[in-house]
Amino acid sequence: MRVEAKLKKDRKTKKLAKRIEPGQIAVINHIDIDEVAANSLVEAKIKLVVNADKSISGRYPNAGPRILVDNNILIVDNIGIDAFDDLQEDDFIVVEDGEIYRRDKLIGRGEVMDKEVVDEKIRLAYENIGQELDRFIDNTIEYAKREKGMILGDVEIPKMSTKFADRHVLVVVRGHNYKDDLHAMINYIEEVKPVLVGVDGGADALMEFGYKPDLIVGDMDSVSDEALMAADEILVHAYVDGRAPGLKRVEDLGLKAVVMPSPGTSEDIAMLVAYEYKAQLIVALGTHSNMIDFLEKGRKGMASTFLVRLKIGDRLIDAKGVSMLYKSRLKIKYIVALILTGLFPVLIVASLSPKVQTFMQLLQIKMKLLLQM
Repeated sequence: MRVEAKLKKDRKTKKLAKRIEPGQIAVINHIDIDEVAANSLVEAKIKLVVNADKSISGRYPNAGPRILVDNNILIVDNIGIDAFDDLQEDDFIVVEDGEIYRRDKLIGRGEVMDKEVVDEKIRLAYENIGQELDRFIDNTIEYAKREKGMILGDVEIPKMSTKFADRHVLVVVRGHNYKDDLHAMINYIEEVKPVLVGVDGGADALMEFGYKPDLIVGDMDSVSDEALMAADEILVHAYVDGRAPGLKRVEDLGLKAVVMPSPGTSEDIAMLVAYEYKAQLIVALGTHSNMIDFLEKGRKGMASTFLVRLKIGDRLIDAKGVSMLYKSRLKIKYIVALILTGLFPVLIVASLSPKVQTFMQLLQIKMKLLLQM
């Protein structure tokens, strides 16, 4: 294996992916490369990944490295922080069999990770998932006790200009399969006209599909200037002590923002704000909902997400996987027959039960997406 190219480097992979050019080498410092980061590098059409840290630490089976090697992007792994610091932006380097040279000088070396190596490391990581799950559950319970005030009124909801009352709200996070799910939701967006909330990079996801975010929520570390300029309103997620590093970036663009100190994730407070302002229905797209999602995000538990979803209850619908439902090869005549068979008695029950009426709203959205009506 021999690769010669100019490098771009950054400690934050998501920032690097925005400025690296096709054919260049990505030099990162990213333990357990996650799916979103890997997909962003694949889309950038890079030639090689050189990682200062372990791309698969073995704590859990992270998906990023497999995505890279499946797209013919090899990884030179765990070269160390000293070699990372020695490499400079725009250096032209030669990488051969895991060794990195600049002007014939050896800078560092790492393990070459191809499909075979990645598959073996992921297999071993699956053997550790039981221990990681125990720690994850313990952390979730511990932090849920600390953060319970988030749903008990201790967190102040700021005044917002976005109108949520009696409307559907689509909260978009740039998470697993977000593009497929967003594509499957196009008819829903066009017909229902929900409030469009982008959580950090989720705002750019909306922009990619031609939609302007009504509200952007986040710490502003992964959203583009273009999306910030386009949004009608910006909510900066601050630390509990009031520090809001993302606010400066917004103000430097000449924009105004509302600040909300709160524990938890930005997607949690986006849903909480929509709920408190009487949204009729909250549809979550690309959000984090399982242990692997949260470990890839660098969180050791999901306390705030558990608490917020507990409070919102049946007003929340998770759109994750809608695209898979739509792609399933079901014959229309069978779907229509099933709907007609069950619709009449369900309508009778729905007319008597408020909870079933909420369910019917979900069913209506799902059927429209499935039939592309």
